[in-house]
Amino acid sequence: MGQHWKKIWVGSAGNMVEWFDWFVYASFATYFAGSFFPAGNDTAKLMNTAGIFAVGFFMRPVGGWLLGRVGDRKGRKAALTLTVSLMSASAVLIAVAPTYAVAGYGGVAVLLVARLLQGLSVGGEYAASATYLTEASAPGRRGFASSFQYVSMTAGQILGLGLQIVLQHTLSSGELHSWGWRIPFVVGALGAAVIFYLRRNMLETDAYTEATEEGAGESAEAAAERGTVRALMRHKREAFLVIALTMGGTVAYYTYTTYLTKYLSNSAGLPKQTATLVSFCALLVFACLQPLAGALSDRIGRRPLLVTFAVGSTFLTVPIMTMLKHAGSFWPALGLSLLALVVVTGYTSINACVKAELFPTGIRSLGVALPYAIANALFGGTAEYVALWFKNGGIESGFYWYVSGCAAVSLVVYLTMRETRDIDLKRVGGAAENAPAEAGKVPAS
Repeated sequence: MGQHWKKIWVGSAGNMVEWFDWFVYASFATYFAGSFFPAGNDTAKLMNTAGIFAVGFFMRPVGGWLLGRVGDRKGRKAALTLTVSLMSASAVLIAVAPTYAVAGYGGVAVLLVARLLQGLSVGGEYAASATYLTEASAPGRRGFASSFQYVSMTAGQILGLGLQIVLQHTLSSGELHSWGWRIPFVVGALGAAVIFYLRRNMLETDAYTEATEEGAGESAEAAAERGTVRALMRHKREAFLVIALTMGGTVAYYTYTTYLTKYLSNSAGLPKQTATLVSFCALLVFACLQPLAGALSDRIGRRPLLVTFAVGSTFLTVPIMTMLKHAGSFWPALGLSLLALVVVTGYTSINACVKAELFPTGIRSLGVALPYAIANALFGGTAEYVALWFKNGGIESGFYWYVSGCAAVSLVVYLTMRETRDIDLKRVGGAAENAPAEAGKVPAS
């Protein structure tokens, strides 16, 4: 049990720093948007920075392919070490990027390169950590163990928001807009350097080690196909499932996390400090819910939680977002935000292990990485931009229906997919193997 916890700790700590660096771009965008673009409409500036934020997502499929391949061929440890190296480099670039007043659009170019590196890093980080945490968990505890992926992701965002709250109370608004926004990127770069050292000394998972030993005598052709797109194409159904089940969850997650602070400030009219505090408190509770929901899935299965999320998100998004726009103060905004994040927990707490449970060891990292990254590029990364596009067009409520529609599509998938809770990670070989006789039934232990 001690080794299991050590692996979970190291994997989670690195994931936390990765997502701290990823999310502080979004949470500090309201402060640095004016530094990289000429004077103009505030919403237009946010759309420009959101566009660059979305560009990072479009590099995630490339990162998913590249680092997923590394994870399947060289090991989960090698992939996780490489992802944090890329993230550290990107944080440094953003921290030193020149402003529009100094270098014109040269600063935007530096910002863009940094986000491309972050996209590569996070594209591989999600799958590498999802695979690592799932494989490193004790038998019958995969839901609980893998839930720490979103605990660490959310912890990274909480740390970013916490730092933002501290800076808001120690620096003036002018200082934050001129140079204070650079501080979190310096912190992120230093944190990534520490995690690089920890990951250099982390333990490989037993599932990968055993699969490597068993495959030591395989042919050169079979060895060359490990972690390749050709091998992934033998699992097309599982790859499609990852895209479809991610669609609704990623849109809802980014709506109520990265976009929430901007929505409360830019649409609901709350002061930036109040909007930040609402997000901070809501995410703190959200992080605590993940292991509880993950443990519940180990008892009742993954599908009931996924279906609960999809039903709630489909029918509650429009009223929640409408009421949030008119919340007016801290407590109503916090209550509505918590309600939304409780619903989203049905997806976030278990989506990592569900995806990892669909693939065999030799293709698991790429199988999770590439389809997930594609879904995030199409839906998660564009959520904020789509929201601001609807707002700029004067039909902000259209975005609420967009989120509901994405959840409805995923609901159909959750209702028809098989249960994965009791699948043996060392034996699973695809859609047919270890699948229950009827869709939705849990296979015998």
